[in-house]
Amino acid sequence: MSETQPDPVLAGYRASIDNIDAALIHILAERFRITKAVGAYKAENALPASDPGREERQIARLRKLAEEAQLDPEFSEKFLRFIIQEVIRHHEQAAEGK
Repeated sequence: MSETQPDPVLAGYRASIDNIDAALIHILAERFRITKAVGAYKAENALPASDPGREERQIARLRKLAEEAQLDPEFSEKFLRFIIQEVIRHHEQAAEGK
């Protein structure tokens, strides 16, 4: 393919990736809307920002799902831990009244 004509196969793959990326953003936004409500509930009821037992159960559950989906479980755990850290930060802010 020349630089003036895009590769239609590559363009198709990229369009699919763009759609998936958009869906991921919307799913993450919905997840954070829900965890924001959890943070407010925890703050109102003087509950701790984190729940290490639940976090570890979730990580184990999602690692298993990742394996079943043929996704690297190490990657999925790193991704989930990143999300959990951000959620805990939000919960701590809610507890502080921010």
